[in-house]
Amino acid sequence: MGCIPPQQDAAFVCQMEQVLEVYKRPYDPAHPVVCMDEQPKQLIAETRKPLPAAPSQPARVDYEYVREGVCNVWMFVEPLAGWRDVPVTDTRTSVDWAQQVRRVVDEPRYSTAKRITLVCDNLNTHYLAALYQAFEPAEALRLVQKLELVHTPKHGSWLNVAESELSVLTRQCLDRRIADQDIVTNEAGAWSKERNARQVGVDWQFTTDNARTKLKHLYPKVMT
Repeated sequence: MGCIPPQQDAAFVCQMEQVLEVYKRPYDPAHPVVCMDEQPKQLIAETRKPLPAAPSQPARVDYEYVREGVCNVWMFVEPLAGWRDVPVTDTRTSVDWAQQVRRVVDEPRYSTAKRITLVCDNLNTHYLAALYQAFEPAEALRLVQKLELVHTPKHGSWLNVAESELSVLTRQCLDRRIADQDIVTNEAGAWSKERNARQVGVDWQFTTDNARTKLKHLYPKVMT
């Protein structure tokens, strides 16, 4: 959920400016910036076969459906490189998060990176301690030493570039009834492969200076 506090909020401002300063960094393969987000996808089966559109007749879908469970769609995106990875899992626990983060750290594209800055939402599953839940201490430490974790403010997920990418994925591929997790995985994989091939980047233009002007009501008055 994303929203802007109605009044002064030093905690929100602090996290917001950290994220915005990260987004100002120039492209550096040795210190890539990767944004991550996730969302559940309700799996829904049709009770009757939909009728496709025909001349003078719109497509018709029965309002009844069957719930087939939920899967979780992860989004990892490197905005300045036009790269994203979209795995799909059964669950979204802290251990799931840790496993997905290791996948990114061990990506061949990041084999020579000195440190990966990972921007993510302020959820209780998105913390380095999760790596120690999922892996042996030596492995967890290896991953921790490769990561700089930057959190968006609480209720400030709109500051996460990965949220925008998830919105694009949903609109273009997943905004319909899908009954099987494998289909979600294949759709997301095809979408990311095509988008990566075109190196679709992200033109983020909201800066710290913008925030201090447009959201000045958030900034506490300095006591002197």
